[in-house]
Amino acid sequence: MIAPATTPAVADRPVRHPDPALNAAYWARIDAIVAAAPELSTAQRIKLRGIFQQADRQEAA
Repeated sequence: MIAPATTPAVADRPVRHPDPALNAAYWARIDAIVAAAPELSTAQRIKLRGIFQQADRQEAA
């Protein structure tokens, strides 16, 4: 089984707005959207892994 993704620390996140309050609100909305999303099925994980591996191979070529 694949471990669930972890949320990066706030300091590791890009700044999306110069105002710290608006930036924090932006990331709070992102966290809420991610928390509300359903878990990926195994088939979805496999398909996504294949897509990203294919992109890596194309970049290496």
